[in-house]
Formats: sequence, structure tokens, C-alpha cells
Amino acid sequence: MEGLRTTRAVLRSLRIYYGDRRRRAAMDRLHAGFVQPGDLVFDIGAHVGDRTASFRRLGARVVAVEPQPALVQALMLLYGRDRAVAIEAVAIGRREGTLALRLNPDNPTVSTASEAFIAAAAGAPGWEGQAWTRSIDVATTTLDRLIARHGVPAFAKIDVEGFEAEALAGLSRPLAALSFEFTTIQREVALACIARCQALGSFRYNAALGETQALVHDAWLGADAIGEWLAALPIEANSGDVYARLA
Repeated sequence: MEGLRTTRAVLRSLRIYYGDRRRRAAMDRLHAGFVQPGDLVFDIGAHVGDRTASFRRLGARVVAVEPQPALVQALMLLYGRDRAVAIEAVAIGRREGTLALRLNPDNPTVSTASEAFIAAAAGAPGWEGQAWTRSIDVATTTLDRLIARHGVPAFAKIDVEGFEAEALAGLSRPLAALSFEFTTIQREVALACIARCQALGSFRYNAALGETQALVHDAWLGADAIGEWLAALPIEANSGDVYARLA
């Protein structure tokens, strides 16, 4: 029954993330500010690959990273014959090895390796009814090792449900541009990601709320200013992505 629930959830995600033309066009406009034809892009936490699809429409080569077996199967069906897409069935963390991935069969997009994320979601507005019912061990690698295998990306998107700071801890060099998800139930994770970026280089920041696929700020902000913006967001804002560009 759990497998059937996961299959239904994956099909629902495919309808949501591939079925909205306006969202797809907005995503391409946003990514075009970071990605040029021929660029290498990392899609960390690829889910069903809608961001991978956007990067491919822009002519980029993509490394799609996803540890959930059901989602890896979906990615293989969608992109397994595309020579410009490499699918890595691993998680990204601060070191190589294995980790426990907590699965949410009814909503695989929020499966996570972070127990703190699950604790923060408990009873939080907008997170009602979420249940992580099973744990599997998955192989883990680092961003550094991914770069050693595939090259330095022009852009890296990181969306790993509260594990973003752990993923960035495995990166020892600044990238030209990247994004990482934030949630208002775990703002400290986004602040840790900003601190890690600043430790690697001098970055400027912007953000997109939810699935709007549009940058909020007209001008790019410093680390302190984007941190203050994150702190001031109402809990109802729920989630979004911070974009970082090397100054």
C-alpha cells in the first residue's frame, strides 16, 4: 500500500510540476539569468526533474541528484536517454558514506535526511498532515566529489528539505551562482547556508517566494540584508529559495 501511495504522489507531482505552462515559462526566465547554453548545472534534490527540464530547455548539461528510489525511476524514464543529463542516485552531505533518509510516501518532495526538519514541521502552519513513516539508508557523497566527477557547475540548485547547510558543508570552493531552499519553520538553516557561502567567497543575494519563480528584490543584497529579510518573513510565507551570486 505504501508503494501505491508513493506512485500516486509521484504522478501528482508530475502533473503539478510539468502541467503549468506559465510556471514553466517563469522558471525558464528566472534560470536564464544564471544559465547559458552549454553550461553545467547541478540539480541537487531533483525530485521529478522539473528544474532539470528547465535547465535543458536553456541548453545546459545537468547532473540530477536524487536519492529516493521511486523518484530515481521517474528521472530515468524522463531523462535516462538524454546524454546531456547524468542521474546520480545519492544524497549530498558533508562527507561520503551513508545516511538515513526519512520517507514521506504521500509527499515524497519533503522526504528528508534532517530529523530537525521533521521536528520543526510538527504542528507548524502549512505542514499539517505530513508524516514520515519509513527510513532507508542511502549512499551519500559531497559537492566536492560531484565536482571531481563532473566538473565545476555554473549554477547549483539545492533543495533537500532542511539538509541544505549539510550539503554546502561538503563544498570547499565558491561557485559562480547557486540557490538553496529556505523554510520559515527553519530559518536558521538558510542563515547557516548564507554563512557558508560567505566563508567561501563574497556573494550577493536575492530570493523567490514559494513557486513564484520570480526574484523579490530589484537589487541584490548583502548577507546581512538578506538575513534580515528572512527573519522578517511571516510564518505563512512557508518556503522559497535564496539565490546567491559571486560578487
